[in-house]
Amino acid sequence: MKNMDAKDPVEAELFYRFLKEEGIGEIYRTQETPKPQANPAPAAATGAKNDLLMLRDTVLKCAKCAELAATRKSVVFGSGNVTAALMFVGEAPGYEEDVQGLPFVGPAGQLLTKIIESIGLERKQVFIANVLKCRPPQNRTPQPEEILNCEPYLREQIERITPRVLCAFGTFAAQTLHKTGENISSMRGRFYDYHGAKLLCTYHPAYLLRNPGEKRKVWEDMKKIRQELGEAV
Repeated sequence: MKNMDAKDPVEAELFYRFLKEEGIGEIYRTQETPKPQANPAPAAATGAKNDLLMLRDTVLKCAKCAELAATRKSVVFGSGNVTAALMFVGEAPGYEEDVQGLPFVGPAGQLLTKIIESIGLERKQVFIANVLKCRPPQNRTPQPEEILNCEPYLREQIERITPRVLCAFGTFAAQTLHKTGENISSMRGRFYDYHGAKLLCTYHPAYLLRNPGEKRKVWEDMKKIRQELGEAV
């Protein structure tokens, strides 16, 4: 274990148990008295937020994919820190995300929250989005034309947020960002360049729920992201 302390020993013990169950042997946590860090200028943060709000207004009205526009309850634009150093990208909203209009709020989202916390961060410090902004009916596989229609929105999100590190969850997100036909198993664990940002591909939290034995590999990937971010968050 590294740098884990807590004011509430019961909370700490529960967290240790979770880590043990997940097969995680070490964690990182922001210190109680962190070094002073340079924060984005208010004007820069406000500008990034306004840019994203304008983009969101456009995305909410999108009807490029007739089937998705007809069957969705919500357009799930994304959420989080508009100047985040770390951005997570998944495949598409599921049932709970479609109902709430927020990304990663179902069981896979609960696991993602634990993954984020295990490297000493909080959800509010990162930005979370999906390749598709609308749920495919019955959670079916995204169609190539749907990805083509939605990818420009994702690209604009990344351009406005300008994260230092991108983490792509699962095959579709990894292939979309890395522009390859490789499967996720062959892509994970290495950094790639994405227009100046570092891109790391790894398994989707939903896959980990079905295959808990792969959680160790994702933990190794998250450690690489933590090291790459350094003191930036």
